[in-house]
Amino acid sequence: MNILTSWLSPSLMHAVAWTLLHFLWQGAALAALAAAAMAFCRHAAARYAIALSVLVLMLATPIATVVVFSQNQSHDDSASAAVGGAPLSIELAGNHAAGAVDSLAPRVRRNLSSWNSFPWLVEAWLAGVAFFSLRSAGGFLLLERQRRKLSTNVNARVLEMCHTLQRRLGLKWAIRYCEGEGLQAPAVIGWFRPVVFLPLRALTGLSQEQLELVVAHELAHIQRLDPFVNVFQVVAEALLFYHPAVWWLNRRVRAEREHCCDDVAISLCGNAVEYARALTLMEEWRSLPVLAMAANRGPLTERILRVLGLGTLGAGMRGIGITGSVVCLTAALVAGNALVGIAHARPVLSGMSMLPQAAQAEPESPQEPKPSPARPASSAQPAAAANSATATSYIDAMKAAGMGDLTIDELVAMKIQGVTPEYVRELHDQGLHPDADILVAFRVQNVTAAYIHELRGLGFSPGPDEIIAFKVQNVSADYVRGLKEVGIQPNPDEILALKVQGVTPAYIKELRAAGLNPDADQVIAMKVQGITPAYIHDLHELGLKPDGDDLVGMKVQGVSPEYVREIQATGLKPGGDDLIAMRVQGVTAEYIKALQAAGFKVNIDDVVSAKVQDITPEFIEKVRQHGFKDLDLDKLIELKRLNILEPHADI
Repeated sequence: MNILTSWLSPSLMHAVAWTLLHFLWQGAALAALAAAAMAFCRHAAARYAIALSVLVLMLATPIATVVVFSQNQSHDDSASAAVGGAPLSIELAGNHAAGAVDSLAPRVRRNLSSWNSFPWLVEAWLAGVAFFSLRSAGGFLLLERQRRKLSTNVNARVLEMCHTLQRRLGLKWAIRYCEGEGLQAPAVIGWFRPVVFLPLRALTGLSQEQLELVVAHELAHIQRLDPFVNVFQVVAEALLFYHPAVWWLNRRVRAEREHCCDDVAISLCGNAVEYARALTLMEEWRSLPVLAMAANRGPLTERILRVLGLGTLGAGMRGIGITGSVVCLTAALVAGNALVGIAHARPVLSGMSMLPQAAQAEPESPQEPKPSPARPASSAQPAAAANSATATSYIDAMKAAGMGDLTIDELVAMKIQGVTPEYVRELHDQGLHPDADILVAFRVQNVTAAYIHELRGLGFSPGPDEIIAFKVQNVSADYVRGLKEVGIQPNPDEILALKVQGVTPAYIKELRAAGLNPDADQVIAMKVQGITPAYIHDLHELGLKPDGDDLVGMKVQGVSPEYVREIQATGLKPGGDDLIAMRVQGVTAEYIKALQAAGFKVNIDDVVSAKVQDITPEFIEKVRQHGFKDLDLDKLIELKRLNILEPHADI
């Protein structure tokens, strides 16, 4: 026996093996119930609670199963000892279980009832658990190492904002707020001593309002104890790694968790539009450890649409999801019933007489009363026959169109939505072979073969999901054609994003007339930030030639043409990046003039450094009162940083 299973007793091996097999249908049934329940919930918090509760059940169900099998095995062992080890044969309890097992060959039936066939299964499972456990342990070590490397606290202005949000959420934890370059997006690291990490890119690339929303999102993770829940999810994935339903449910838990934190951030700070803009900007900053709680987790388009209150695929797709859940649950229960019948075979003495065949036969059902010859048949019978013929004709026609092996639920849904054999053949002519669920979704969204033909004539072939999303967002062939005419060659995802943000071909043409040559991603970001051709023209008149990325950064930070004129009036000539940094640090023309009046000939870097260190005219005057003369700006910054002029109590 393999070293992985050498420490297991035969009875425990038997119980574990059957538990692994039983969880295949148990996990599918629980996932189907979760999907159906979540389809009825409109609030993210309710969906999150359902998904997490079912995940707990998924972890508890195998434990209960292995206990039951262990007890049954102990009972069977006792029975064998009581008869002195006589040869045993298998007799199934229950007619349904008997029917399921009798269809198997005798040798297969013996193998399924013996633990000797299962060591390889348990060994494979233990190897998988070991692999995923080591992978998770490595992730934890990496995350802890990252947390220990964070030592630079955020500046006083940002720290005060963070503490204010923390008080408003009622958090009394000792939370650190750090900045640096270790990660690329804001995140929560740690469990008992959490650290909110804010990368320099977020501090310089987000506006004050957007930064507040992002920090509120991270604090919501701490308030909801999400880091601890995430650890539980990792454990569930490691133990039940072989079941796709566990991974699917974990993804739903993580997605709904982000939705819940989005709701907290918006309710605390307001302005969903600014939050959507922040999510769009942070989409490119996605290189994060999986165990960290970050504001840019989850599918971006879904979160933005939800934050902005835009519709999703609607009740039609929800109905399809419920129908699919019912079908999946039914299949899981049928499979479970057969497996239970096999697993719970009972050993009896081979010498004992078997039940007579007549005793095992099912009782005959009483004959239905025949209609009296004197009474005419009901008039409803011809109608029922006609309906049956109609249903059969529809089924035959769908089979002829290539849609065979349809379930009753699929037939009903397709008939209700008006899916005809002609419609199926038209889609086949376009190279699509959708299943029943996609066909229903197509009809719900009024997708026609002509619409698909127009899209394909533009040089790309969107899949069924993309076609549905196009129709939901009212993407027409003329719209795509207009984008291509102005030089944008978008893929399907970019087309959807452009449409969601309200980008028109006329807008792109105006940007190109202003001297820009943006790609699809830059156009989306510029539209999100409200950049207009007039804004670009005003900057050009001031001698600035920013590209698409600089324009987005300047607009995010509120760099206006008026602000540029005021700064240039002081004698400085900053570029796009300089203006962004100055605006982030709150540098004004008055501040620059104050430094110049104090006798300092400052450049742009000096001004930004002085503002970061809170070098004010009052501080400069205090330095001079202490007798310091001929100080340059670097020495002033060093005096401020070391608090040399601040009063200190005697030790």
